[in-house]
Amino acid sequence: MKNIAQSVPGPLTLTSASVFDGMTFLDGPQDVVLEGTRITEIRPSGAAPAEGNVVDLSGQVLLPGFIDCHVHVVAERAGSLEAVHEPFSLEFFRAVQNLRATLRTGVTAARDAGGADLGVKEALARGWVEGPELAIAVQIIGQTGGHSDHHTASGADLPFFQRHPGRPRSVADGADDFLRLTRELFRAGADHIKICSTGGVLSPTDDPRHSQMTDEEIRAVVGEAGRQGSYVMSHAQGTDGIQNALRAGVRSIEHGIYLDDETIDLFLEKDAFLVPTLQAPLEVIRGAESGAASLSPVVVEKARRVVEAHRESIGRAIEAGVKIAMGTDAGVGVHGTNLEEIGLLQDAGLSLEGSLRAATSTAADLLNRPDLGRVEKEATASLVAVPEGDLERLGQLRAGDLRVWLKGAEVV
Repeated sequence: MKNIAQSVPGPLTLTSASVFDGMTFLDGPQDVVLEGTRITEIRPSGAAPAEGNVVDLSGQVLLPGFIDCHVHVVAERAGSLEAVHEPFSLEFFRAVQNLRATLRTGVTAARDAGGADLGVKEALARGWVEGPELAIAVQIIGQTGGHSDHHTASGADLPFFQRHPGRPRSVADGADDFLRLTRELFRAGADHIKICSTGGVLSPTDDPRHSQMTDEEIRAVVGEAGRQGSYVMSHAQGTDGIQNALRAGVRSIEHGIYLDDETIDLFLEKDAFLVPTLQAPLEVIRGAESGAASLSPVVVEKARRVVEAHRESIGRAIEAGVKIAMGTDAGVGVHGTNLEEIGLLQDAGLSLEGSLRAATSTAADLLNRPDLGRVEKEATASLVAVPEGDLERLGQLRAGDLRVWLKGAEVV
């Protein structure tokens, strides 16, 4: 199999680039020296002779590789009824395609929010497939009748991610049952746990505004995750369910569609992260309108209903200073359009620098990966170069519009 990331022996110097270091733009053109998988030096261009192999990035902006904090790499058009007619194993071959598209759009690390199992992560680590570094939740978990329970009105059970030996069940009830399921997920290789503390758009029989899971159930999961040196992310769209999750100690809230002042204050008090996924409801609507996804009319109507409230809530959270990390919910739509979320965050009120931080250093902080999301000495050499003239339209860029280095090797 052809190696898709080509490394070069000895140091590699990326010269004459404008640099966004994960926090701010550095003054003047810079040279960035890579050796192996690490950045070894950043210096003003011309301050020293270029070392080893040289890549001239004049007219380019060099940034940390982007981090998508909410993807589902085994899914595409999640919730579409076509999935009923597909062989179970097809999702793993779909993941190969989706991972490749994700990396080539400049996302060099991602957090899977349910679906990808340990085999997917291991295939990436072994270099068998092309894709970003991946942290996995394995499964989405919640209560009977909740967002992770996909029994339809007909009684048919159509789960997002079917149970198999490497992917435990998605439904539990009671604190003891949730504790057991959390342990099963860590046994299966989960890096973090994904719960559902509210209903959702794609679950046809519940309401995004309604809270799900009791306080005791959420705390059971959070407590066990903490004992395992991990954390919990919560699908949470309605106000009460967001507050319940934050009070229980979850690290990040996914979506955050209905935020009031009390909830925003709670984010700040708990120093929690918000991953808006502004793309997600838009992708549901696009899929339905284009005919690319066969979705229940109930689901499509819910997506239309939340768009404006979602944008307004995220704008208020941004204004208040809540920590925003970029996440797309890729898998609800197609993969490889991840950078659109950066543009949507700007539309909601983040500055250019703020949106870039959300997709780099803040996202790395959420993932507890201080070596990612920054252009600094000893950071992992996962980088993206974008033409200076394209920076203002970053959300429109796709594979082929930028250059990507993954752990010091250029993706070709």
